[in-house]
Amino acid sequence: MLDVGDEAPEFELPNQRGETVRRSDFEGRRLVLYFYPRANTEGCTTEACGFDDALAQLDELDAAVVGISDDPVDDLETFADDYDLSFDLLSDELGEVATLYDSYGEKQMFGNTFDGVFRNTYVVGPDGRIEAVFEDVSPDGHAEEVLETLENLADAPLETASD
Repeated sequence: MLDVGDEAPEFELPNQRGETVRRSDFEGRRLVLYFYPRANTEGCTTEACGFDDALAQLDELDAAVVGISDDPVDDLETFADDYDLSFDLLSDELGEVATLYDSYGEKQMFGNTFDGVFRNTYVVGPDGRIEAVFEDVSPDGHAEEVLETLENLADAPLETASD
């Protein structure tokens, strides 16, 4: 996993509308970058709807949210439309960005082994550095957990260099 203080890797991926989104598009504000395994599945829907419900609070904390999976753009468009999601879902079909964020690799389910996306979340600070890491998260209540962390980050005193 990337650690707090690490530079968040840059990325460039298409969203559910086929528009290009980059990590650097969010410089100057916090970015909640969450990785999820599959659009339109129960856990991923719970997580996405939780973040969508929290958008006003995220905005108050000057934070944006972006979800990344290895689903194709068309599947993301359907997912966003089905649940009226108001934030970007990014398509990382080859898992390259998820790999940069230690969120892609070998998984097992129902006796089958395959490569897929791990459910991890990063909070990227306004300076592009990782401020918080959530590994192997539970979708239910995760948005609230992230909001609490963002509130604590917003309340933390700024570090200043001493002479």
